[in-house]
Parts: sequence; structure tokens; C-alpha cells
Amino acid sequence: MPTTLITSTQNQFIRQLTQLKDKSRERKKTGTFLIEGVREISLAVKGDYELETILFYTELFSIEQVNNLTSRQTNSIEISKEVYQKLAYRATTEGVLAVAKSKTHNIDDLTFKSENPLILIAEAPEKPGNIGAILRTADAANVDAVIIANPKTDLYNPNIIRSSVGCSFTNQIATGTTSDIITFLKTKDINIYTAILQESVAYHTQNFTKPTAIVVGTEATGLSEEWRINSTQNIIIPMQGEIDSMNVSVAAGILIFEAKRQRDFK
Repeated sequence: MPTTLITSTQNQFIRQLTQLKDKSRERKKTGTFLIEGVREISLAVKGDYELETILFYTELFSIEQVNNLTSRQTNSIEISKEVYQKLAYRATTEGVLAVAKSKTHNIDDLTFKSENPLILIAEAPEKPGNIGAILRTADAANVDAVIIANPKTDLYNPNIIRSSVGCSFTNQIATGTTSDIITFLKTKDINIYTAILQESVAYHTQNFTKPTAIVVGTEATGLSEEWRINSTQNIIIPMQGEIDSMNVSVAAGILIFEAKRQRDFK
């Protein structure tokens, strides 16, 4: 795999990559994004993402390791310590980054291998850390898909990739408006269980062994009215303390793993 060397942070290509790291607009315009770290790049390759370029700092990562990352012919560039520090998002990492092509995440393109899918839906999550945690939960539970309704954050935000520890690439992810997602679920005869306080029952009383979508909203605003009126059943996690809500990723984990428990032991 032939390599070139870039030592200047003012190199035009490096300046473009800096924009790619920092600006959602640039990621959308180019249809590419940056991945940092061995595990994350390896999971992206496993998830069938196409790598355009691999950049590596030889004092931390060798050309032999670069060649082992992917079997596809990929452009590789050696970079200096200064360039690496300019592009790296984490304080500690392994000395390798990759430029990858984005995927489309249209709800209409979503398919399920299982005839009895389990889907996790989050409406309008904003915090990259929460989205990353939701993706980790979804990967751990091996759900059939994660759907983000009315997304407010770019899925290729480096904070999401970092906090998901690469689970951005292990999950089947789709996005869409709340209305389009509800239509999609009803067309597929998938039961909709929404985490809403009004007209709700305790989550563990419900049967999640049939095609199921579990829907969570943000801690601040909850779910929109459209979910409430279109749900199969509104559900709550009974709270025994002084507050009446919990972090969205924690709530998603509790609900999804109750569904998994039911399915594993039905």
C-alpha cells in the first residue's frame, strides 16, 4: 500500500480534514467523516463502511498495522506528530485515523433480517454522549435497528462515534420524521411502546415478544403528542425516589433489556 508523508498542519488536505472533524456542514457536503482509533476503524470496516484514506503517525502506529486494518486497497498517508495532534479528537489514542464515506440512513431503506424485530427509537436526542450510550445499549442487546426521529445531531459527530465506542457502525441506524416513522411501523405491523407518563402502565406488564418498537424521548421534553396518540401502549418505569425522570440512555437500557429478557425466556 503506497504512502505519502504530510508534515504541515497548513497542508490543504489537512485543513479540509480539520473542517471535516469540526463542522457538520462539511461532513454533509462531502459525504465523508473522520474515524479515530483502531477499534472504531475496525468496526467501521466490519460494518461495510468504505475507507477513502488512512492517516497514521508512525511512532504510534506502523504501516504493517495499517495494512492489517482492511483488505481493501486504501490510500494511506503518514503524518507528523503535529498533524496527528491537529486531527485527533481524543487525548489518548493509537495514532491512526481514517476518512470514511457516510451512509444514507433513510427510514424507507430499513430492512429486518428477523420476522420479529426489536427496534429502539429515540426522538430528537441532542447530546452526543446520550446518543452514543443509546447505540452502545442497542449493540449490547443486538436490536434489529435504531431509529432516530427528528434528529438534531449529525450521526457522524466525532463525539457520538467516540462515546459509542464504535457502535455507530455496528447498529443498523435509520432517521426520519416522527410521522414517517410511525407510518413505517404501522405498515410493518410493529407494536409501538412509548415511554410517556400519561395513560401509561408499568413497562414490565407488557408483552414485548412480538414485533416491537420501544420509543424514548429526551429527559427535558419527553416524547411528542404524536407518539402518545399512536402508541400501542404508553409505558413507564416506576420511580421510587424524589424525581420523576431518568437519563434517556438509562431508560432505554432498562426497557430494551426487559424485552430481551422476555424474548429469551418466553
